[in-house]
Amino acid sequence: MKNVFDPKDVNEFIERINQLTPDSKALWGKMSVDQMLAHCNVSYEYVYTNKHKAPNPFMKLMINLFVKKHIINEVPYKKNGQTAPAFIITDSKEFEKEKTRLIDHILKTMELGENHFDGKVSLTFGKMDKRGWNNMFAKHLDHHLSQFGV
Repeated sequence: MKNVFDPKDVNEFIERINQLTPDSKALWGKMSVDQMLAHCNVSYEYVYTNKHKAPNPFMKLMINLFVKKHIINEVPYKKNGQTAPAFIITDSKEFEKEKTRLIDHILKTMELGENHFDGKVSLTFGKMDKRGWNNMFAKHLDHHLSQFGV
């Protein structure tokens, strides 16, 4: 598992993102490259903005019982998996804007560092350790960059 707090691994993610073009095609799935970048930004929006609301207590319980372990473990996501509603991007986005936002989010996460995230409360998953935060971010990025062949 790559480490989103390690400059070497962060540079690798950014190099992969920089290989994308507005014409990059997915190897699987329905998203265009601009939608994928916007989709990846949602994970960071939950951390760095107030754009998304926390799930209600019942949904949070269900998510933590049945979803969280799949999000924060080190097992790669399967192709064409189910997507949470907040992560579904259906409209076209500005490729360069979404690309820049994603790189900025990745850099901010690295700069804040693992100590900032160790014990940090997730809007959806509750208190998480640095390993869970890393796995959530790194696994999601790797999955979607691989989806676009980079």
